[in-house]
Amino acid sequence: MKVPVSWLRDFVDVSVSPEELGETLTMRGFELSSIEKGTAADDAVLDFEVTANRPDALSIIGFAREVATAYSLPLQPCATKALAPAPTADVSVKLEAPDLCPRYAAAVADVRIAPSPPWLASRLQAAGVRPINNVVDVTNYVLLELGQPMHAFDLEKLGGRQIRIRRAVKGERIKTLDGVDRALDSDMLVIADADKAQAVAGVMGGGLSEVSATTTAIVLESAFFEPRSVRRTSKKLGLKTEASARFERGADVNAAVKGIQRAIELLQEIGAGTARGGAIDAYPAPVAPRQIELRHARIGRMLGLDIPDADVERILKGLGFEIRRTSSGWDVAAPTFRVDVAREVDLVEEVARHYGYDRLPPAFPALSAPAGPSDPRIDRDRLVRRVLLAAGCSEALTFSFIDAAAAAPFADDRAIVPIGNPLSAQFSVLRPSLLAGLLASVAHNRHRERTDVRLFELGACVTRAGESRRVAVALTGAGGAGHWSAALRPVDFFDVKGLVEAILSALQLEAVFDGAAPPYLVRGRAATVSVRGGPAGIVGMLAPAIVSAAGLSQADDVYVAELDLDMLMGARVAAPLTVTPLPRYPSIARDISIVVDEILPAETVRGTIRSAAPDTLVSAREFDRYQGKGVPDGRVSLSLRLTFRSLERTLTDAEVETAMKKILDALKEAHNAVQR
Repeated sequence: MKVPVSWLRDFVDVSVSPEELGETLTMRGFELSSIEKGTAADDAVLDFEVTANRPDALSIIGFAREVATAYSLPLQPCATKALAPAPTADVSVKLEAPDLCPRYAAAVADVRIAPSPPWLASRLQAAGVRPINNVVDVTNYVLLELGQPMHAFDLEKLGGRQIRIRRAVKGERIKTLDGVDRALDSDMLVIADADKAQAVAGVMGGGLSEVSATTTAIVLESAFFEPRSVRRTSKKLGLKTEASARFERGADVNAAVKGIQRAIELLQEIGAGTARGGAIDAYPAPVAPRQIELRHARIGRMLGLDIPDADVERILKGLGFEIRRTSSGWDVAAPTFRVDVAREVDLVEEVARHYGYDRLPPAFPALSAPAGPSDPRIDRDRLVRRVLLAAGCSEALTFSFIDAAAAAPFADDRAIVPIGNPLSAQFSVLRPSLLAGLLASVAHNRHRERTDVRLFELGACVTRAGESRRVAVALTGAGGAGHWSAALRPVDFFDVKGLVEAILSALQLEAVFDGAAPPYLVRGRAATVSVRGGPAGIVGMLAPAIVSAAGLSQADDVYVAELDLDMLMGARVAAPLTVTPLPRYPSIARDISIVVDEILPAETVRGTIRSAAPDTLVSAREFDRYQGKGVPDGRVSLSLRLTFRSLERTLTDAEVETAMKKILDALKEAHNAVQR
């Protein structure tokens, strides 16, 4: 919104510099884009970015109200003369869609088309609007000054001298003022005469009733159109105008007649025309200001500062609110031009904006109740994330909206959920699996010379069956770090299976791996994961065709896994927390080397040792295996370190020697072991 400072001063007598004005309004929540030189030598133009929730600030009077409140100055009202109710002989107004147009005002005026006077044209130019002729310029002037969009119809070009506010007929067409022939549908609101549509309501007028050099009488339109209807129509037609920008945010329903009065006053002031009678005001259901309770204690609690009542009242009155004192604070009537104010917290924000955020103390309010417990899913996700990061994986974050072609391999077409209004074809469906995004991330890394990729992601997936939160892993390249002693080992099924087992172990769950696999995995190198009899996910190698479609070479083996975390949480049984204290007494270690059959599993040897040893044996671990000179063929020398410790006292050498003898005797008897 471009705000010429000279125009602003018509409403508030402020003498500060444009730079100070810009800083003052910035501190009150408006983003200043630039300060430009005005059309007059002594003028400046402040260009502000106005957020969608402040349509009242899309006007000169809106910014003047903010400035007047900021500097505690009176706001000069926009003087307009009231118009008496209009006769119906010149034009009739029929409101056929009050749900889309709650109020429609109109007035007839005799006009003389000519260029606008220099002062009016220069103000429009400073505000970024091109002057056209005196009548059209007056409607644009009112739009910028009051924020009330207006339109002028050539009275002689209206069929039957009627104005009908109705829904368009499906297939109906209109050529708008930009010269484009547009097709309408039944959801759109139009301003029509007795025969055909003459304007797209709230968006743009039609060329058939355009004001031209031969126009001698006009019908001035000033209305309020339902914001959602204007927004929907503007988007469907691909037509964005100054009028639609205001209507779709929410104009002031009670400014329609005031806009008519101001336009008539300007036409008379510049000698462009005079009113023919009064104004027609179709307003079947008047809208009253919204009543909101504002408590003094609530302001202090939310802002952490006790703001004086006098300042609260000064700020709210300056911004156009009507207030009445109560025992706890105030009853506040929000003006209809402030469509963003609906709750008590909105009023507190208004007070804080103008009292000054810099004056609020940097302290948190006292808590009256303890914070609630966190969602258990948060702790679950943190645990899973920690396990995968510890395993050397990196976390990826991909979009929830993906291309339909990327989603197709991982779900049936009937299960995929399309997006009704996608931003582009690349974001046309909701992802049914995390694997589509992870595969694209793997390809992105490989194309940037990252040969070994280990990625995971936690996120929501959506199908027609519902939404679930999942974790997925994708591995390619080497299965471990390189070493001079051996060639690099490529990633295989057991690498990704190990990650799945690590996740399930952290969640205190056990899985069953079944050889069955979905079609996007390679049979024989894939499995389904079941937990407590229910399907929990998949693990395996992606089909080469899917890998190739993602931009990777078919020689790139990509192993993936995906688990349903919601299902796992449902299968999880809470186990009691047990804590083992740190040992207080020292341990005693003994090494033994025994010769056994080479086909004998080391696990069997450890089992024999544990069964023969007393409870004080805490560890039995192999540290060497030897075959060669001094060891008979078919036999192997196995060296183990046995660690003993008591939780109650320090062990003696005699106790350990007795235990070692029992262990050796058991090994000899069970496995024909010979001590070296």
